[in-house]
Amino acid sequence: MARPPPNPLYILRGSGDVVNTLHFCCDGQGPSLLYSGSGKGAIHVWNLTTRRPECVLESHSGNSVIWLQALKESSTLISQGRDMRMCVWDLSEGRGALTDSLLTGSVGFCQCSLLETRPGSTLLAHPTEHMEEVSVVEMKSWTQVCTLKPDLKVGMLMCMKMWQAQSGPVLCAGYEDGSVILWDVSHRRPFSCLKAHTEPVMCLDVDVCRQKGVSGSSDNILHSWTIDDQRNLQMHSSVQLTNPGVSSARVRTDGKILATAGWDNNIRVFGWKKLKPLAVLQHHTDMVNTVAFSDHQDPPQRLLAAGSKDQRITVWSIYSES
Repeated sequence: MARPPPNPLYILRGSGDVVNTLHFCCDGQGPSLLYSGSGKGAIHVWNLTTRRPECVLESHSGNSVIWLQALKESSTLISQGRDMRMCVWDLSEGRGALTDSLLTGSVGFCQCSLLETRPGSTLLAHPTEHMEEVSVVEMKSWTQVCTLKPDLKVGMLMCMKMWQAQSGPVLCAGYEDGSVILWDVSHRRPFSCLKAHTEPVMCLDVDVCRQKGVSGSSDNILHSWTIDDQRNLQMHSSVQLTNPGVSSARVRTDGKILATAGWDNNIRVFGWKKLKPLAVLQHHTDMVNTVAFSDHQDPPQRLLAAGSKDQRITVWSIYSES
């Protein structure tokens, strides 16, 4: 018989509002941290040893924080808010100083994507005031590298991820009409387009090592797709969910499992190879908005965190065997 789904390792309370976004920082150099962004603009820096906030940043003029990411091997945190701004924070030596910001003009919910191309050089892809457009900037100077705007009418930009390929930066974006477009950032043109869903693409993730991605929608179908040698997107497999609506989808860095955040209050875990359902994690009493995996085995077990509209963050240890 299959083992019953586990309970959370622990629950983090005190975010004070809806939890929109989560990001782990487990570099092995200091305490393992989890950053969370709330609907009232608070950024909590949770110490996973003490399970308490090390600090709370009041940000984005009290508007929702919808995305967070820390730069590798530094104490710099980037946040995106519904006040149409990107903020850069210095968290070194206990500081919580706002050091820079960028006005994006975007009023949508599309999260940014960060790519560190080499030490000291970071590209940031962000939505703009033009609802279907992506702008890619060099972060140090905020110099615009390019804008990416589809020729086809695909509607609003909904989600995206950027990574480094041998030929240069590549960006995958999901749109309101259900399309997924793979972009050649260097040449500012699309490689290919796939009509993956009949409803808006709410989230996507890409397993760069396996050249395979996943997308979730407001419908009840989760799709995986591959990127071939000619950079063509091709449908791979699908799984029908019990209830519609996926807010977030993340592939663990070892490429073994996938986790999704559901509108039905549940976290679902799948085998990544064949989208085989493995577990339904039930704890939250409202919509789950975000899921995140720890990239390093520090603490020793691999962790999964989920943030919900119920203002709680659950932390789980699942399928931790290497």
